[in-house]
Amino acid sequence: MVIVMEQYVLIGKIVGTHGIKGAIRIISDSEIKQQVFVPNFKIYIGKEKKEMIISSYRHHKIYDMICLKGLNNINDVLDYKGKLVYVKREDLEIKDYLLTDLINLEIIDEKQKSLGQVKDIIKNKNNILLDIEGQKHFYIPNQPEFIKRVDLENKKIYVSNVGGLMI
Repeated sequence: MVIVMEQYVLIGKIVGTHGIKGAIRIISDSEIKQQVFVPNFKIYIGKEKKEMIISSYRHHKIYDMICLKGLNNINDVLDYKGKLVYVKREDLEIKDYLLTDLINLEIIDEKQKSLGQVKDIIKNKNNILLDIEGQKHFYIPNQPEFIKRVDLENKKIYVSNVGGLMI
């Protein structure tokens, strides 16, 4: 059986421009942005997935700031405001999976009972939490103490010690 995953991975959203030389401000909390926001990396913008190449990157306050090859004026990038930024999965170096791959997977406890599905990934300063929606709504920290195995092929996450997390 072959695991089919989305070809494109969402990396962030363009929220504005910066300066007059065509810099783009992106909001991104992606776990792979250090791998992506580098010169000569291909990104894809908007629903139409327009291919662009990053010419430079810098971090500024809460933004990831990039310039794109061939676009050197603010007027060249104004239309990108509000569009989503993607990368091709095949261009990434991924060991096992991305956190976004866990969305919609079924949570199975140590008794082989389904507890619900992952509806979202929540990141805070200390933890990454899986937002679980089932008979009860609860969160599971993305830590080995709780997450025992991720089976992307069968779309299941096997967990243990989560009884105390469900309210």
